[in-house]
Amino acid sequence: MGLLLLLLLIILIIPISLLTFLAIIVRPKPTKIPLKYRHVFITGGSSGIGLALAHQAALEGAQVSILARNPSKLQEAKDSIKLATGRDVAVFSADVRDFEAVDKAIRDAGPIDILVCNQGVFVPQELEKESLEEIKFMIDVNLMGTFHLIKAALPNMKNRGDRGPGSIAIMSSQAGQVGIYGYSAYSASKFGLRGMAEALQQELIGDDIHVSLIFPPDTETPGFAEENKRRPQLTSIIAASSGAMKAEEVAEKALKGIQSGSFIVPCNFEGILLSIATAGLSPQRSFLMAFIEVVAASILRIAALCFQWNWYVSIERWHAQKKL
Repeated sequence: MGLLLLLLLIILIIPISLLTFLAIIVRPKPTKIPLKYRHVFITGGSSGIGLALAHQAALEGAQVSILARNPSKLQEAKDSIKLATGRDVAVFSADVRDFEAVDKAIRDAGPIDILVCNQGVFVPQELEKESLEEIKFMIDVNLMGTFHLIKAALPNMKNRGDRGPGSIAIMSSQAGQVGIYGYSAYSASKFGLRGMAEALQQELIGDDIHVSLIFPPDTETPGFAEENKRRPQLTSIIAASSGAMKAEEVAEKALKGIQSGSFIVPCNFEGILLSIATAGLSPQRSFLMAFIEVVAASILRIAALCFQWNWYVSIERWHAQKKL
């Protein structure tokens, strides 16, 4: 009986002690970022996830601005949001690769409380077959475009006065957490966002600006079908187990993550597991989530090695079949 009681105490004391320790050390501290009556500026807002985000933010009472390249698609998006929510949105046409155009749009839009860098392009292809122009296009839109947006928005965001906590949300991808065959250039652009976001959060926490890094899986958007036409066969084989989400589902998860100030925002169960497995030195506001990360790290590393084994076996079989 004494040994059983001792084991019971150990089983209870260790997790309680760990939880207490994590509650003390996790940084940044938890926060809440309201949407109502606040200016939410969304790029890539004329379709897909960006349009879904704009719809949902407008429904929650935000003042919404959207930016995209195509003026006619922007007008269609503006009309659809007005019809669905009864709220007007401001629209701005600019290419995120052009800093001057981005800077002018953001100055014209006025002070921003929540910046959502949602623009993105994806051309799946083996690196050997992909042109340098396509590689540069993805890096310029996905990575440099995000730098342009944040650089332009920061001066006014840092001088918000008493408008409450601000947020910069960056749309990455699950391909920004793990490299996949055929995604060399795309993953490079998305992995880069993570490094920027981790450093940026340290730079901006003193200004009450909170960074969220969103990791959606494949998402049913207008560009998704076109992207799949060029997807290498091996990419489809490796990614077969991962289903696509609807843009509205991703937008809902993203907004909840932004409102809670979460740094890492997964969008489905697979994404949660991937986020735990790749947590590394990323900031974590929730001590409960930090506890799960600590406890699950070894198990998920084993699972990750199993996935890698499966992927490399698939690659070996595919190459063997090509030689027949």
